[in-house]
Amino acid sequence: MVVADDQEIVRSGLTMILNAQPGIEVVGEAADGHHAVELARRLRPDVCLFDIRMPGVDGIEATRRLAGPRVAEPLAVVVITTFDLDEYVYAALRAGARGFLLKDAGSVLLTQAVRAAADGDALIAPSVTTRLLHAFADAGPAAPPRQPVEPLTDREEQILTAVARGRTNSEIAGEFHVSLSTVKTHVASLMAKLGARNRVEIAIWAYETHRVRGR
Repeated sequence: MVVADDQEIVRSGLTMILNAQPGIEVVGEAADGHHAVELARRLRPDVCLFDIRMPGVDGIEATRRLAGPRVAEPLAVVVITTFDLDEYVYAALRAGARGFLLKDAGSVLLTQAVRAAADGDALIAPSVTTRLLHAFADAGPAAPPRQPVEPLTDREEQILTAVARGRTNSEIAGEFHVSLSTVKTHVASLMAKLGARNRVEIAIWAYETHRVRGR
């Protein structure tokens, strides 16, 4: 994976934590978004971990260049930020970020987010999930929410709500007493019907259409 943060002590700390985890290896580090994008395009890591506030090209623009709507083969990007109400996080949602963490999340949550992103899943820090997406939806979408190409089934509506609240596939399977593969099938169907590229976009749609409301 590639780690980008303009503060060397933070970048080194993240790299040290991640390299200590089985099956995770940091193959590149960058102090700004321009270098991060260059490294990611060259190395094609399974996951990129980007700070939002970086000089030059910030984490939002770096995410857009690697995972945005016009990217043919998007990379998995997890955004990490200091503030749980940082307005830039909302823009990162639109830029294609797959996961969100606070810098005080701890090594366990950091590792979970990286593994989730690598597996095509998404993890948003529990303290951020509802407030963040609700605030994003309250800001108003650039255009009316798109309609699904086919109506959602009752079960898909349930899965949609669970995804929007930040539940993982395993948690959803346990909640509805179904297999993990069944959950993955429903999530794939939701992405197809909504034209969403990942779980974060599913969550955005749920908030924009007021199927889920903040606390």
